[in-house]
Amino acid sequence: MGIFDGLVGNVLAALQGQQGEGVQPDALGQALNGALANTQFGSLDGVLSQLQSSGLGAQVASWLGQGNNLPISADQLREALGNEELQKLGTQLGIPMDQVSDILAKVLPPTVDQLSPNGTLAPPAGPTPG
Repeated sequence: MGIFDGLVGNVLAALQGQQGEGVQPDALGQALNGALANTQFGSLDGVLSQLQSSGLGAQVASWLGQGNNLPISADQLREALGNEELQKLGTQLGIPMDQVSDILAKVLPPTVDQLSPNGTLAPPAGPTPG
């Protein structure tokens, strides 16, 4: 769990304006996809689909498109994704339940934005299958 703690910590440091060198959107995308595999969403794409179907399509579109990213609140995430799935995600990432939606609200917009340079979510680079 330490690797995820460090990864999320680095991303949060970068988002808070600190120089978080070495923070790779692909690495965060891999961590999120790995954790999301154990939820009903299955992947980052699944979370984006759930957010869109929950009335948050404008936010998701802003993250995928060019320009400013619209914010999403922790409450919006809880409502769209559900406490049970957020708890599963928190367990996978080693994040306390009361912090999961707050952290996702900070991390999702810039991560999705950086993983979608052409307007569609690219799968995070990972080890090539052998």
